[in-house]
Amino acid sequence: MTLVHEPSEGRLQFQLAYGDTDTVGIAYFGIYYRWMERCYSTWLYALGIRSGQMAEDLGVVTVGISSGCRYVDTVEVFDEITCQAVAEKIGTSSYAVGFEFTRGDQLVTKGQMVFAVRDPETFGKAPIPERLLKALGELPTPRFEIQV
Repeated sequence: MTLVHEPSEGRLQFQLAYGDTDTVGIAYFGIYYRWMERCYSTWLYALGIRSGQMAEDLGVVTVGISSGCRYVDTVEVFDEITCQAVAEKIGTSSYAVGFEFTRGDQLVTKGQMVFAVRDPETFGKAPIPERLLKALGELPTPRFEIQV
């Protein structure tokens, strides 16, 4: 596989190194959270949205309210992995972004991050702004139906 970073598509590829694994060379569970956050934040950034500036730019803030991973297969040092962000569930004031980690065409891990949209002044619920809603709607649908 040729490793390709396509943040505007919500996709990044990487090769595991020893720093990503335990002492026997198997992926350490915590690495998936780093890659989910990196995939999500670089995707937003590629679309001109910065999480830290949403209050100024979009009039809202987003708050991560839950996250999780389901480990489907063993991933080892030097495996080449693709992380694809997918639109899991888009509501009116919250949304879930899924992350499908694949080795080739095989799902190895499925992750998810759920965000609530809030008014920056009152911290009450706020609707997803149109610009963010449009971006979320352009993410692909999940390829793998597995619950996190």
